[in-house]
Amino acid sequence: MTAAEGSSGNRRGGAVLLDAVLHFRALGLVVVLVALVGSTWLANSRFLSAQSIRDILLATALTLLLACGMTMVVVGRGIDLSVASVLGLSAFGTATVLRDHPGLPVPLAALVGVAIGAACGAVNGVVIAYGRVPALVATLGTLYVFRGLVYFLAGGSRVNAGELPRSFLDFGTARVLGVPWLFLIAVLVLLVVGEFLRRHRAGRDLYAIGSHEEAARLAGLPIPSRLLLAYVVSGTLAGLGGVLYAARYGTVDASAGYGMELDIVAAVVVGGVAIFGGSGSVYGAALGALLLTVINNALPVLGVDPFWQRAVVGALIIAAIALDRLVARRVATSLRWGDAHVR
Repeated sequence: MTAAEGSSGNRRGGAVLLDAVLHFRALGLVVVLVALVGSTWLANSRFLSAQSIRDILLATALTLLLACGMTMVVVGRGIDLSVASVLGLSAFGTATVLRDHPGLPVPLAALVGVAIGAACGAVNGVVIAYGRVPALVATLGTLYVFRGLVYFLAGGSRVNAGELPRSFLDFGTARVLGVPWLFLIAVLVLLVVGEFLRRHRAGRDLYAIGSHEEAARLAGLPIPSRLLLAYVVSGTLAGLGGVLYAARYGTVDASAGYGMELDIVAAVVVGGVAIFGGSGSVYGAALGALLLTVINNALPVLGVDPFWQRAVVGALIIAAIALDRLVARRVATSLRWGDAHVR
């Protein structure tokens, strides 16, 4: 066996190890989810009532939707802390347009909300991809800029449910065969993003950029345009989330979605997407979003103090990041040992 063949074999071995751990990790999330649901159901059988399940699906929908966009960003070794502020800006903008223009078709107002999100995502993408500003700093800044813009536009006022079209509010709670429309929309987005990351060249490029940006640059990948795309998608989905938020809750003020960005990042990281980029899937992020929602609904039923709800989420994030670093070190060690052995 030549050195090149041995090195290639070790890389394949490292990839197999990484895939095995990630699959086991997804299975672990399912096991924890089933155990939590089962123990909560034993404590209170109404936890699995039809209404309770619908509430969980509705609560998961927005987190899942934004987690899809965040996954694209994190896979490319970035982060978008402004998603909740974009959601708030889109929700207030959509509700304001519908209130001030009573005859405007609801789909057109929804497009306005999505366009607001896409514009905010484009701002993030240009600053990060072309301005070379670190994603953490750039999106932390736009988090406050976008939220401040909502407060400026709202001026202490809010849009009440009674000022919005009945058809728009009905959509927020509408169901198909008992499943909320909002959750079905989130699942559709999940499937589209999953296929994009798995099969489309631009999606695979994001994994390459997240794994090793310098190598991706030397390989000729269009890094700025790929990163811009990821942030525009993240902002667009946050804009769509704002439209759905307004439809679900009806009454919208400047605090819509406040603090939600931490739940989105937590769902993505707990779901197995490496916070340092290059690995993970949107389906894992979906499991993470569902798990966090179930935790938030189950722990009060089990009589757990609200403080421990946040502590559990924090512990899951730390455990997920620690697992990422452990996997990365083991794969790197395996590759180094293999190279030395061949030489």
